[in-house]
Amino acid sequence: MPQPFTLPFNGISPQIGQVAAAGERVAVLGRAAIGARAVLGAGVTIRADGEDVVIGDDFILGARGLVHISGGQYSTHVGDRVVAGRNAVIHACTVGNDCVIGDHCIILDGSVLREGVVLMAGAVVFPRSELQANTVYAGSPARPQGPADSALRERMGQDILAAAQADRIPHAVGTVPGIFTGRTARIDGRVDAAERSSVFFGCDLIATGGVIRIGARTNVQDNSILRAEGRDLVIGAETTIGHNVQMTDCTIANHVLVGMGARIAPGTEVQTDVLVAAGTVTEPGQVLTSGMLWGGHPARPIAEMNDARRAVFTSTITHYCDYAEAFRKAQGD
Repeated sequence: MPQPFTLPFNGISPQIGQVAAAGERVAVLGRAAIGARAVLGAGVTIRADGEDVVIGDDFILGARGLVHISGGQYSTHVGDRVVAGRNAVIHACTVGNDCVIGDHCIILDGSVLREGVVLMAGAVVFPRSELQANTVYAGSPARPQGPADSALRERMGQDILAAAQADRIPHAVGTVPGIFTGRTARIDGRVDAAERSSVFFGCDLIATGGVIRIGARTNVQDNSILRAEGRDLVIGAETTIGHNVQMTDCTIANHVLVGMGARIAPGTEVQTDVLVAAGTVTEPGQVLTSGMLWGGHPARPIAEMNDARRAVFTSTITHYCDYAEAFRKAQGD
């Protein structure tokens, strides 16, 4: 059985109980503590840099799932017997015992899931939400659908466990010259990156039909998949590509934040000074115009940008330049 790749963050190493099963390219990093009998699917990333991640016993996380914190704001606490599916993002939140989190769900900062919550596939829990115990939630934002019973939790849990044990992903290959590249990332083809940009753990950058170009001080966060299949994929300077984003053959300008779990379709153009909300899905060839917060499926303008949102852009860039330097040293690069 593959063993998780581990690294300390600022001298603090992960604490992991006996792992029941782990797939390829699993990374557990920094101030993370995981209880006994965890099942970690291929490409899972659990990263605790600056705040704690504490996970109880019998945790199951499907392929390319992510657990992370919000530096300087929120740690992440996950109870016992929690099950989460493929591409689930558990970010800077609290998840109670016996919760089941479906494939492609996103839980955002400051949220609390009481015990026994069931999140149906694709649900997005907006920041600072509180989800009531033993209730089914669905949609974006996640809304209550009715009571959650043990039969539903058992059925979903068994399906997620079977997939976590079976799913495979390609092995990690290569680095991006001149910048920090997380050891469990996969690089295939030509990727050109400017100074102080970074590619984090579990990412796949596949440039088989064009070049992937990344601007200065831009970060591509854990488990994101970037593909240049029919043309170049271009990302500007001081831009953030959040966790578990998927994008193909698109253009992202300077000073953009693409939120967690977004899907950016081929030919999409995201102009400067844009925030793409978590879970957003664009249409092929869509133009996301400057100065707006975009969200939804398909993407639509929701609100104008403001100083508070722009401050998040700036702080994220600063944090990720610091994270990259710390992990570069820990990897011995």
